[in-house]
Amino acid sequence: MDSTRQLKVSRLVQKELGTIFQKDSRMLFGPVMITVTNVRVSPDLGVAKVYVSLFPVKDKEAVLQQIKTKTIEIRKALADQIKKQVRIIPNLMFFLDDSLDYAEHIDELLKK
Repeated sequence: MDSTRQLKVSRLVQKELGTIFQKDSRMLFGPVMITVTNVRVSPDLGVAKVYVSLFPVKDKEAVLQQIKTKTIEIRKALADQIKKQVRIIPNLMFFLDDSLDYAEHIDELLKK
């Protein structure tokens, strides 16, 4: 069970990362729409697991690797946005959220 503080920080990080990806994703990653679907923050607020969903992309793993290589730049942009609201800027760990692909696959199976 996450604490109230963890939930607040995770919502804040999700909102701000969404804004960062919306503004800067074309410059950094090309014609990819990146959506932050979920953020889980550790109890000490030092690590944030960020789950992203990628649209119209054939090779999602390659784009995820690009995101991981730019983690320092993304964390710095996040720090500029939330530095007055949190004491510790969490380290970011990015993961691919494939729940939409899974739901689409289940939907196709049900139609058969």
